Amino acid sequence: MTVTDPQSAAPLPLLLLGRGADPSTERGVECPGDLPSASDPDLVDRARKAREALGERAFLLGHHYQRDEVIQFADVSGDSFKLARDAAARPEAEFIIFCGVHFMAESADILTGDHQQVILPDLAAGCSMADMARILQVEDAWARLADAGVASSTVPVTYMNSSADIKAFVGRNGGAVCTSSNAQRALEWAFEQGEKVLFFPDQHLGRNTAVLQMGFSLEDCIVIDPHQPGFGVTDEELRNARILLWKGHCSVHGRFTADSVREVRERVPGVNVLVHPECKYEVVTQADYIGSTEYIIKTIDEAPSGSAWAVGTELNLVKRLADRHPDKNVVFLDRNVCFCSTMNRIDLPHLVWAMESLVEGRVVNRIQVDPDTAHWAGVALDRMLALPGISPAKD
Repeated sequence: MTVTDPQSAAPLPLLLLGRGADPSTERGVECPGDLPSASDPDLVDRARKAREALGERAFLLGHHYQRDEVIQFADVSGDSFKLARDAAARPEAEFIIFCGVHFMAESADILTGDHQQVILPDLAAGCSMADMARILQVEDAWARLADAGVASSTVPVTYMNSSADIKAFVGRNGGAVCTSSNAQRALEWAFEQGEKVLFFPDQHLGRNTAVLQMGFSLEDCIVIDPHQPGFGVTDEELRNARILLWKGHCSVHGRFTADSVREVRERVPGVNVLVHPECKYEVVTQADYIGSTEYIIKTIDEAPSGSAWAVGTELNLVKRLADRHPDKNVVFLDRNVCFCSTMNRIDLPHLVWAMESLVEGRVVNRIQVDPDTAHWAGVALDRMLALPGISPAKD
């Protein structure tokens, strides 16, 4: 049985859950060579030996949402753009092993030198949010804006959590990239260039920034839905709106609800609710603190002993913060646990396989962005970096 991908009009196999895989359409479903068993008792020792053998030839990056079993081998940890810049600051490293997701490795490839090779241990480590804005969809949406007569007055702004070709689209069309910590400044800059902003792929970050930080109303915002005829909006709505929000979201942050906040306040007396701005509007408006992942870490690190915190972000990080601060009551905002499933694709077996392959002289899972895409994506990133008051090391 097949289905058709609306982006490519090509037939795709429809596989029953757990019954087979199709390597021609799924990235990361196979590794050339033998992937170590997760039950291998020597995995940690193998990882340590491979890391030592690579030495300064390799620089290993670990995103905050990675498993502890992987983070323990990272040379640096952080958020996506910080890690990409850390990699760019290590030109002597031949290999950049990025324990994160696909768009992060692309950004590292854009910012590092041609002599460096970026490795993603599992190519299936993607980002559901980034995948919600595909280049053909965005180009069609831009044509829709042109038909309505508003494209020329609209400035595109894309969140760091987007693919390289989306960043390149933004660069070609006069826009910029932003992170969650500098989204307000990027939007302010965009409104200095035009009358409207097309913000993607995360509608929640765009809405929360525009309404809670910049004074826009909810009525100033409309949602661009790539799965609806005409993108779900009329010409009049496009002309009247100031903020055009792409219908995308983070599958982890989007799961938190207003009921989550209410329930944790009932369950944990005196709790402080701390959430990421990728959460829904009705969640952030009921939270006590809102900020990027780096802000969340800093807030918990500096919180007084004995304080209680319910944190609305990825569970690996929340657990790590709780373990690091046993003198504080740090809990996950929702009763139902939720890891980032794609970020968790990077596990110790894949990391060991990637490092041992490099030791043996085989470069696996290299992420390469073509020169034209890299150029225009770099233009969009440079516009962000050139903005006064921008702090690009956090997202």
